[in-house]
Amino acid sequence: MNTGVPSGLDLDNSGSVGGPNDACGFGFFPGQYGMVVYSKHPIDQAAVRTFQHFLWKDMPGALLPDDPATPAPRDWYSAAEVEQVRLSSKSHWDMPIQVGGRTVHFLVSHPTPPVFDGPEGRNGTRNHDEIRFWADYVRNADYVYDDAGQRGGLRPGSTFVIAGDQNADPHDGDSVPGAAQQLLDSPRVNSTHVPTSAGAVEATQLQGGVNLTHITPAAHDTADFSEPPGNLRVDYVLPSKQLRIKDSGVFWPVSSDPLSALTGTYPFPSSDHRLVWADVLVRGKGR
Repeated sequence: MNTGVPSGLDLDNSGSVGGPNDACGFGFFPGQYGMVVYSKHPIDQAAVRTFQHFLWKDMPGALLPDDPATPAPRDWYSAAEVEQVRLSSKSHWDMPIQVGGRTVHFLVSHPTPPVFDGPEGRNGTRNHDEIRFWADYVRNADYVYDDAGQRGGLRPGSTFVIAGDQNADPHDGDSVPGAAQQLLDSPRVNSTHVPTSAGAVEATQLQGGVNLTHITPAAHDTADFSEPPGNLRVDYVLPSKQLRIKDSGVFWPVSSDPLSALTGTYPFPSSDHRLVWADVLVRGKGR
């Protein structure tokens, strides 16, 4: 995890070094906002790839943030800092899972929220490029390297599922325009079946406000955020085109459902994000 890991750099240009804003990923201590994957199927641990240390500058056309107070482009970070700034705010993991004799690559990450920065927009551009990483990875981009030094992305024809809190709605909120579409519009991703819930629709009706102006349908929302930005679709389970989606949904019960006690309203008993699930068909060998 990059969260809370001291960078030794003044990444927020505050004039001092230290604190959560100067960590490799925002966090008050190492591992804060960490990730975990539980699997009922075997994980091929020897083939797991992690990308915690991948440098942002090594992504071609990286949207490195710009200092609006200077005429130079993309100069928020000094030349020395650019050589050390990591792309992933937490980490990016490729976890090969064995299902029915097939390998499904579970691609998980948790990009930084595209807010809590300044006019340079460093969190917004980082969020965009963290999302872009998987879009490039599944098309086997050759610039990619993992923490063990292995180069290249996912082999053509590989089966995968991209999952996680991407902190980007396709149409609403503060993410860089097109950030979520990098995955949703990928020719290798099956995004035809959008998970929905009745609870999200009810929340929009009860809360009103900015939610009523959103472009993304309320049924697609996965997070119950205050204004701004209001409720958004930011959490995703995106299978590859080879996988057939049998069913999907968002666990956001309506208030009359006894299970709504698990999600609740602010202050939430669990999280302001809702669980997103997908039931996909993985055909085993010989079928």
